[in-house]
Amino acid sequence: MRRTVLMGAAAGAAATVTLGVTAGSGALRNAEKGVKPPAPAPSSTPALASAPSRGVMRVEQVRSAYRRQSVEIATFLPSNTSKDLPVCLLLHGRFGNARSAPGGDLAGALASAVAKGHVKPFAFVAVDGGANTYWHQQQNDNPMAMLLEEIPTWLAERGLGGPDGKPFAVSGISMGGFGAFLYARRRQERRDPVSAIAAISPALITSWGEMSKRKAFRDQAEWASMDPLRNLDKHGGAKVGMWCGTEDSFITGVRQYIQRARPVVAATGPGGHNQVFYNRVLPDVVRFVGRHLP
Repeated sequence: MRRTVLMGAAAGAAATVTLGVTAGSGALRNAEKGVKPPAPAPSSTPALASAPSRGVMRVEQVRSAYRRQSVEIATFLPSNTSKDLPVCLLLHGRFGNARSAPGGDLAGALASAVAKGHVKPFAFVAVDGGANTYWHQQQNDNPMAMLLEEIPTWLAERGLGGPDGKPFAVSGISMGGFGAFLYARRRQERRDPVSAIAAISPALITSWGEMSKRKAFRDQAEWASMDPLRNLDKHGGAKVGMWCGTEDSFITGVRQYIQRARPVVAATGPGGHNQVFYNRVLPDVVRFVGRHLP
């Protein structure tokens, strides 16, 4: 059954949770304006962030053959003792990276949902996909192949995602929302579909004139071949949840998607393309993804 949620005062019984703002997680606020965040410090061994009661973020560095460079993997867990968990892939936004991928306190939202019994334990895993790739193959850089071919191996080596290391769902913010639909489509083409897609403020741009400014596609035809708005039925039976603020520049495309595709969750309400909005919706995103655990 499709569920439409209006966030804010007019939502009535549709409650939302606002989490505390955490330092350093607002990198996406200026992403679509082209302001690049500071580069993260390299990490060759697992690092921990956040107290266990608030969830944990682990950061590691690996070498990606498909991206031809070292990348960071950020794993968001409900606690420091979590292991052998199913994984939802998390794709970052434009000029973002693995650490900034959630746009807010995802580890805290996940820990809270597990502690309250709203979901069974699972993990989100993010990886550096490039500043402006829109998660598809570029010259000498193929983040989508990294997701499809390398992520399962990396996860299985860390005891995540089951024996084959494959994420059961995919989520993404902004450019990562675009990428989430593309990843789900590629999994469907392999007859290995994901069960859910969680798109937060996805970059559903409605004109080539606007998209061409980002210089992420060779031409209009390449963009149209991947644009979620032009490929509504390409991700199989994956359940879709979508969240977007009404002051977000992507709201027009989001409304078009909601009208045409009728996702299971279609949540719009006051808010922009920023950390405040992401923190407000992350608890609902966690619950949505948790309902589709394998």
